[in-house]
Amino acid sequence: MLSGFYRHYSRHLLIAVAATFPILFHEANTIPNNNEIETWLPDQSQVRDVYQRFKADFGDEEIILVGVSREVEASGLSEAISERLERLPGIRACWSPREMSREMERLGVSPEEARARMRGLCLSRDEELVALTAILSDAGVADRAAVVADMKRELAYCQLAERDYLLAGHPVVITEMDRLGNIEESRKFFMLTLAVSALLLYRALRNWNLSLAILGLTLWGIQLSMAMVKWCGGEANFILSALSVMVMVFTLSVAIHVIHYYRQSSGHDRMGTALRLAWMPCFLSVLTTAVGLASLVVSEMGPVRQFGWSSAIGSVVSLIVGFGLVPAVLTLIPLNDAHIAGREQWLAKLAFGIVGRSRRVVAGTVALLIVFGWGISAITARIEPLDFLPQDGKVHTDVLEMEARLASVSSIEAVVDFGGTDLAFGDKLARVRALTGQIASHPRIEYALSVATFFPEHLPSDPFELMSVLNDAKSRNGQSDFVADGERLWRISARLDGLSEQSDHDIAEELAALTAGDVPVYFTGMEVLLEHTQQQIFNGFWESFSTAFLIITVIMVVALRSLKLGIVGMLPNLTPIALVFGCMGWMNSPVDIGTMMTGSIALGLAVDGTFHYLIRYNEALGCGDCSSRAARKALLLTGGAISNASIITALGMLALVVSSFGPTSHFGVVMCGLMLAAVVGDLVLLPALLGLRREDRERRRRLYRISDLADTELLSPPAGEIAPPRRKAS
Repeated sequence: MLSGFYRHYSRHLLIAVAATFPILFHEANTIPNNNEIETWLPDQSQVRDVYQRFKADFGDEEIILVGVSREVEASGLSEAISERLERLPGIRACWSPREMSREMERLGVSPEEARARMRGLCLSRDEELVALTAILSDAGVADRAAVVADMKRELAYCQLAERDYLLAGHPVVITEMDRLGNIEESRKFFMLTLAVSALLLYRALRNWNLSLAILGLTLWGIQLSMAMVKWCGGEANFILSALSVMVMVFTLSVAIHVIHYYRQSSGHDRMGTALRLAWMPCFLSVLTTAVGLASLVVSEMGPVRQFGWSSAIGSVVSLIVGFGLVPAVLTLIPLNDAHIAGREQWLAKLAFGIVGRSRRVVAGTVALLIVFGWGISAITARIEPLDFLPQDGKVHTDVLEMEARLASVSSIEAVVDFGGTDLAFGDKLARVRALTGQIASHPRIEYALSVATFFPEHLPSDPFELMSVLNDAKSRNGQSDFVADGERLWRISARLDGLSEQSDHDIAEELAALTAGDVPVYFTGMEVLLEHTQQQIFNGFWESFSTAFLIITVIMVVALRSLKLGIVGMLPNLTPIALVFGCMGWMNSPVDIGTMMTGSIALGLAVDGTFHYLIRYNEALGCGDCSSRAARKALLLTGGAISNASIITALGMLALVVSSFGPTSHFGVVMCGLMLAAVVGDLVLLPALLGLRREDRERRRRLYRISDLADTELLSPPAGEIAPPRRKAS
């Protein structure tokens, strides 16, 4: 018997857990970290192929802007800073406004014209802000955090405090994401989840020893899940930081249901009875949760796929802990059931109120779902790396201030391909200058930078003087940033208006139409890829949800052995999606990297309660109860566990709101809303739908047999509640 197994081996199991915990803890805390923006981009697409070709021709071209005041430039300190930064191993070149002006003057541009050309690029319009442009080397791109740290150290050496300068650029944003997305930073919301879960467990169990022991097992399961992610070659990122919270709530949900079945069991093999009752709904619940999570592997974004299979592993671990180890704790620590009887009287009132008014409940709920669900049509997607950071943080404020006073670091890159034409350098330069002007004329482009920016409007007419200018230009390393492949490819960097709400894709399309002509021009860049990724997020949201819904529906039908009951059982699980995402649509709240995953995850979790309910419902039908009576009985038997598990899951997820990352915080808020809405589907809409089922005459006759009066007390309405009238048996 299972009770005998746990009586003999519970201590051995828990000792093994304690012995392996340090090893798993070490493995879980040594997962490599990777918050590269490019990892979120689709793996295979024409847009990415074009961008990779651009990088092969012109390099990574990642820059960091260092903004200082005009007084710093006037004192000559900006020149010293630029020289020190350029000597850093991660910096390939660093341009100050004075150095850029001297370069233009060497090529024949007047000092006044050079100054005018730099306004908006590295000088603010009022010239109160001066920007140094640091271009990262290949080594710098490989270790952006080290470059940013070295730059801050050099600025401090030059007597500039953090308040005296601004830092902007993708490397700065990525470095901050790495800092906020590491394991140490994620522990603050994990500890909050731990505290909330401890309180909710005690509320459900009224036993601190048992509650803390179950939390200890949960921590072991978290370390095992994270260690398995490492062993499978996974990498930590700011989305994966939510995995520990998810494994915790998964495990506690299984534990709550196992304890609930244990309370309902009796006899000499109480534990064995409880596990026999629990294994089927718990197994199906974890299976559907794993399916919902694994459906994320259809995404084209690597971290989303990784989060899908990592969380699926975590859900399986939660079953092992909740179903295999929690009984060991229950064997050693007695459970007090004395306080439970009076606390579940609300279920009797809820059961009679819902099933007795099935038509009105269904009509009202459906109307509510239609109103909220209509907002889903207005849902949009958004991916903006700056949104990942805290709005009151220095990085966020620095970037916004830099974009408000200078051209944005974000850009769309135009590549002019002269192919096999035999045009002279001067003719190509003239054509690029004209294209640069056309691009700069677009209302959403703040500045267009190309080789032509460094040359005078008119080249010298004297051939010897012209040759001297061209030779001098070719000797400078800066030209290689804008000309490649033997002067066949010329680059124009179009800096975007940082405050523009227009789609980057639309801007690129308009620029393509604006520059159409005899010379091919194609547009690419990180912003174009991010725009493409937004569409992939939107498509991935529905693809993963549809995949999960179809697979879970099949599992539901097979498990319940009824097509009709399986379909009816899935309908309430659309309630969370309609309510929460419909509300997001009405509020114009876009789907981001964090919230795109919540649909399929919530579907898998919401089905957990549905399985527990429908299995008890089927058992009641098998005993001769009519559908209405079976719906009430199933609600009485499972409502407490479903509500407790959902509340723990929802509030545990809500703890993610304290994360410094926007997507992680949004993930927690949306998941909390989805889990609370799932309770409405499982404990309100589902019983009401089943209460509408037509009964055959024989089943109605069975309802009024004398033997059915044995459980009249269980199903009697609470004081003051009038039971629904019964029809006379035919």
